Amino acid sequence: MELFPVPDVPEVREGDDLAALVSERVDLRPDDVVCVASTVVSKAEGRFADLDDFPAGPRARELAARLAELTGDEKDPRFAQAVLEESVDLVISEPFLLTETRFGHVGVNAGIDRSNVPDHDLLLLPKRPSESAERIRAGVDADRVIVTDTCGRPFRHGQRGVAIGWAGLNASRDWRGEADRDGRELGVTVESVVDELAAAANLVQGEGDGGTPTVVVRDFEWGDHGESDAHFRDIDGDFVRQALREWRYDP
Repeated sequence: MELFPVPDVPEVREGDDLAALVSERVDLRPDDVVCVASTVVSKAEGRFADLDDFPAGPRARELAARLAELTGDEKDPRFAQAVLEESVDLVISEPFLLTETRFGHVGVNAGIDRSNVPDHDLLLLPKRPSESAERIRAGVDADRVIVTDTCGRPFRHGQRGVAIGWAGLNASRDWRGEADRDGRELGVTVESVVDELAAAANLVQGEGDGGTPTVVVRDFEWGDHGESDAHFRDIDGDFVRQALREWRYDP
């Protein structure tokens, strides 16, 4: 398997055709996987916002005041309001805001970005990233597209790439029913392929001002395995989130 960046992608503006920007710069094959950073997807879709777009309500002011008390840093209640409006569930409220977005992704601050947004205060995640991936897929000469983001991980330091939207492939390879090397049947193994490809692409995309937003994965083979589109855990089976609902932060 080979990964390489799409070279010389310009600064993306609202209304730009991401599929055209990719296709003009690289010769794609039908079985390539095109990994596109959510940042440029959001920019093309005009997901910019300013803090004044989010007048703070009582709950946002309460959250900001509590976080300021805990961290010793001033917190803008308008940002807390933006997080609330971009979320369907506030998983924990301190010492940071961990939320579920409308499309099921759980992350800090609803994935709202405050960097690389020169003309606005905020950049919101795409509203429906899998639909975004489908639109890009329709315009490139490749059958598979993943919209990537970076986020932290429970129990580990640092951030890594994850998939928040995908098109043309299933989210997971389902190994259940196959045998291990000793002939034992696998009963629970479902491999999150879109996350693994997103993490691999993130190594090539890079971070900060040297990053490149689009990476092509070539010669990835699915293999003779089952398929699953399960990706974000349902609350009934998410025991960590259930436990967090009962957890209280004790500084």
